Amino acid sequence: MSARIFGHIAGHPPGSIFADRKELSISGVHRPPQSGISGSSQEGADSIVISGGYEDDKDHGDVIIYTGAGGRDGNTGKQYKHQTLTNQNLALAKNVALGYPVRVSRLIEEGTGKNKKRFYQYDGLYWVTQYWDEIGKSGFTIWRYRLERIEPTSPEGTSSAAEASTLPPGRASITYDRLKRNVKLVERVKEIYKNTCQVCGIQLTTALGTYAEAAHIQPLGKPHNGMDTLSNLLCLCPNHHKQLDHFAFSIADDLSLIGMEGKIMVKKPHQLNSEVLGYHRKRYEVATRKGEIH
Repeated sequence: MSARIFGHIAGHPPGSIFADRKELSISGVHRPPQSGISGSSQEGADSIVISGGYEDDKDHGDVIIYTGAGGRDGNTGKQYKHQTLTNQNLALAKNVALGYPVRVSRLIEEGTGKNKKRFYQYDGLYWVTQYWDEIGKSGFTIWRYRLERIEPTSPEGTSSAAEASTLPPGRASITYDRLKRNVKLVERVKEIYKNTCQVCGIQLTTALGTYAEAAHIQPLGKPHNGMDTLSNLLCLCPNHHKQLDHFAFSIADDLSLIGMEGKIMVKKPHQLNSEVLGYHRKRYEVATRKGEIH
């Protein structure tokens, strides 16, 4: 099986039409010929199909409340047993922690009777922003996912479709304008520290495995114009990520913490850029002078 791509498939921009699931599978937009979720519990999910099969689905176009897989009667569409956070359901939940996008394709039905047409349409990339369990309409536990459309980053309504075809084997790394961060760099800083916070040394354990967040010291985009490089990234627990962003502390050139006790942990081959540290310290000084924190 070819490498899993977390992004557009070259030659198939949003709006592409496929006659059936076989054609959709051959294109690579959604490879499984039957399953609604393509992914693995270790890598995350690269694509889903919305076909109206689950009674609890809510499709609002730019926002989708998607129901996980399993426990559905194929004939009636009714849920007859509980879903679990395993296999494909766990894969889609992984996207929340990993920050990966997912391709969304929809079953389209037009006309009625003999004139009724059915086909699949690729609708583009979505972020998986939340997941949770709840009791569905039929009284069984289901897993839900909130998906939000990623704004197109080019006039043609596509982002990096050509880039995806030229990437080396392995997970596709695509930088999206909305979040302005490179997935490979996020993976790398977490890998170096094994999801352990560089400030407190805590490694959080969740149902998805260990968890940490990649934090930019100098924010990306205007007006900060930080670099999307490993030297501008930290691996932090959620608490220290928020404290860094809101200037509860800063970092000296000798890696000692300013505003709290301790020293930030840095391992080879990770080196912090002194310019981005200086940028954060200046903003920290302004924030503390104005009384914006504490």
